[in-house]
Amino acid sequence: MSEKSPNEARLLPWTGLGGRPCYVVGNGTGKVSQAADKVEAQQLSMALELLDHADDMLADAQTTEIQLRHVSAALAHSLRDVHRVARSRGLRLGIPDDSGEEHPSGQGLVRLLP
Repeated sequence: MSEKSPNEARLLPWTGLGGRPCYVVGNGTGKVSQAADKVEAQQLSMALELLDHADDMLADAQTTEIQLRHVSAALAHSLRDVHRVARSRGLRLGIPDDSGEEHPSGQGLVRLLP
C-alpha cells in the first residue's frame, strides 16, 4: 500500500447517522484504523460464509422462495459491505475514484486541504 497523505481521509467500513459515510484522518496506525481493519476482515469473512450458505441453498431443491428471498437480501447487504471495503482499499492504494457524495457508499477520496 502507498503511504497516506496527512490531508486524506480513509473511508470506514461502517456508516454514521442516516447512513452517511464515515472517515478517519491519519496515517492508518490509530485505534480507529485498527478497528476498521478488524471490521473489514469480519465483513469479508462473513461474506464468504454467506456465499457458501447460498450455494448450499441453491443446490437444495427443498429451499423455499421465502428462504431464497432472505438469503438474497443478506447477499445484497454483504455485497454493499464488500464493495465499501474494496473502495476503501483501492483509495488507499492510490486507485483514482472520482465518485461524489451521491455514491451509495459515500464520496471517494476526500481531500481536506487544497
